[in-house]
Amino acid sequence: MNLETLKLYCDIVRLHSFSQGAALNQVSQSAASQAVQQLEAELRVQLIDRSKRPFMLTPEGEKFFEGSQEVLDRYDAVRNAIAPVHAQVTGIVRVAAIYSVGIHIMSDHTQRFMTAYPQARVRVEYLHPQKVVDAVLSDGADLGLLSYPPRNRSLTVLPWRAETMVFVCHPMHRLARRKSIARGDLEGENFVAFDTDLRIRKVIDRYLRKPPDPGHPNVVMEFDNIETIKQAISVAAGVSILPQATVLKEVGNRTLIAIPLASGDLVRPLGIIHRRGKALTPTITRFLAQLRTSSIPLVAATEPPQKTAPKTGAS
Repeated sequence: MNLETLKLYCDIVRLHSFSQGAALNQVSQSAASQAVQQLEAELRVQLIDRSKRPFMLTPEGEKFFEGSQEVLDRYDAVRNAIAPVHAQVTGIVRVAAIYSVGIHIMSDHTQRFMTAYPQARVRVEYLHPQKVVDAVLSDGADLGLLSYPPRNRSLTVLPWRAETMVFVCHPMHRLARRKSIARGDLEGENFVAFDTDLRIRKVIDRYLRKPPDPGHPNVVMEFDNIETIKQAISVAAGVSILPQATVLKEVGNRTLIAIPLASGDLVRPLGIIHRRGKALTPTITRFLAQLRTSSIPLVAATEPPQKTAPKTGAS
């Protein structure tokens, strides 16, 4: 039993796949299976029930996974603690981000970082939320940036920003001159919403139903990303509720109007995720520090984080 075997086992469990865990550790699927069998023989317990499809962990396998993760995390912490503080910042930081974060936030961070560290590069890929999670878990990305980050035993989740949500409409809309918007003001309004399977849609729907002044808008369109919703509003197709930070440019150009919500208690939390136990290079660590030092303090979300990641969509 060694650290490489523990990592292989944890990767197989985390990815729910012998083949993917083997590929990540650059061994054959047969070698991965034999390694797990050797662990079971040494521990004298069954760790994985292979009779089920997909396989399932036994209670002993679950405990061994959690303990192995702790060992790997501790090893990485010790290794990072004794690494030279002057380690050179070079190489690539791979970032997976949802569209709205990538478009509105990452450009400035990327330019600043590569100016400060000319030998480093930041590569950003824009993905749907579940694809962001998948990329981080499969080691296709070093860091993931998304809204409503999921709870997952294989992820480290770092609170990052809290974006106030606002009412957004066309400049000629009847509500465009209001100082604030109450839920009841949206009664019967044509509403451009997020897709129903997105977490942000569920949060907004719950907000609109709150007493004592619930609003029941008429959903006329549904999209999986903020940019398309803004385009629909700009041609007067309806109104919406969006993170204020994502409409600053349009408000400045007066192509859209953003008005505070009367209750003022609706925010979109953003988080940074990375694979638990992943050894972060000096370059990744520096970029992560830059992201977090420029963050907005996290405000309490309208509901606790979900335990499983959303299936698809981009918010």
